[in-house]
Amino acid sequence: MAIFWHSRTGAAQLMAEAMHDAAAGKSRLIAATEASPEDFLGSAGYAFVCPENLGSMTGMMKEMFDRCYYPALGRIEGRPYVTAIAAGSDGHGALAQIDRIVTGWRLRRVAEPVIVNLGAQSPEAILAEKKVQKAGLDTCRDLGAAMAEGLRLGIF
Repeated sequence: MAIFWHSRTGAAQLMAEAMHDAAAGKSRLIAATEASPEDFLGSAGYAFVCPENLGSMTGMMKEMFDRCYYPALGRIEGRPYVTAIAAGSDGHGALAQIDRIVTGWRLRRVAEPVIVNLGAQSPEAILAEKKVQKAGLDTCRDLGAAMAEGLRLGIF
């Protein structure tokens, strides 16, 4: 499994790392800025982890999809994916954008999306380095472990 992530203030990175740790050696943690089409082609499943900024996924996640979309088009259909979004209040805008993009690849969502609401609403809170509460990280760990095990067993 490839875990593609981007983070501006640390929360999404912590969430991606929690998924990776729980996958127990069955995943690769790939920063969106470093992702290549080969990373998509060489992985049996995907996790997309990013913050929602201004109601959207971050520009770096979008740039990753822009860079990798056409080289992978027609070559990864049916592969499973999961998402985890770090949000200040909602998260559904970023989630909808990712879902719209991967629909073109014909990927299959295999678990309910995780949205960790951090409640950051002031400019200072939004820009501050983030901590993710244990419950949010545990949910990400569960998602990473389930995805890795589902791939190992051939369920996905």
